[in-house]
Amino acid sequence: MTRVVAWNIRAGGGVRVGAIAANLAAWGADVAALCEFRATPPSRALAEALADQGLTHQVTTADPRRPALNRLLVASRWPLRRLRLASTPQPRANWLPVRVESPAPFTLASLHIPIAAFAGQSRFAFHAAVLRIAGHWRRGPALIAGDTNTGRIDIDEEAPTFGKEADAWMADMERAGWRDAFRALHGNERAYTWYSPNAGNGFRLDQAFVNRALLPRVAAVRYEWGRVPGSGANHRRDAVSDHAALLLDLSG
Repeated sequence: MTRVVAWNIRAGGGVRVGAIAANLAAWGADVAALCEFRATPPSRALAEALADQGLTHQVTTADPRRPALNRLLVASRWPLRRLRLASTPQPRANWLPVRVESPAPFTLASLHIPIAAFAGQSRFAFHAAVLRIAGHWRRGPALIAGDTNTGRIDIDEEAPTFGKEADAWMADMERAGWRDAFRALHGNERAYTWYSPNAGNGFRLDQAFVNRALLPRVAAVRYEWGRVPGSGANHRRDAVSDHAALLLDLSG
């Protein structure tokens, strides 16, 4: 069994990196795909902590020249090979496709799609680029996972937020043969991975889309909130990150 954990760690982790590493260890991550990883000292310390846990193979889009920018990290027990695809969503630093050379290899494309526009273009241009890649995929078992800031109308929101474009992209990914892994196993069950700080409404912003070749290997999918070690029952939901982590188990 291979456990993939996709998690937005919030602003590079900061003073929370010890707790982030502890949670990833407790969850038994074999592959960690982290959003909002940075080239800052806390993020670098987190990468070292993951290497100490056996996730020694690491690929990142973080840029030491601009260390405060939110980027991506994939860390794995098995060798990783970064893929160069024919097309790449822009900005490319928010998209990280790698081949995971596990006993049953697969491709993982980590992504982060903030709500804020990318240099003048909307996030829906990024959505469209991902959909084109998904529709032409010919590289075997694969998943696309991360913080998409997107969801289905009503089912993924406690208050109206997602528009028709967001809802259509989720539906189009499924029509292209990429199932939302959580929905594939849990149907219309409600689950929220981020809560608005003002109104407190919940939204499911974090997903893993699995293609037809990998779907039969999906054994379990769930969301977990990070916990500060030793906090017991009196823990704050967002003490480690404002996003829940997605835990996906693959057989083989």
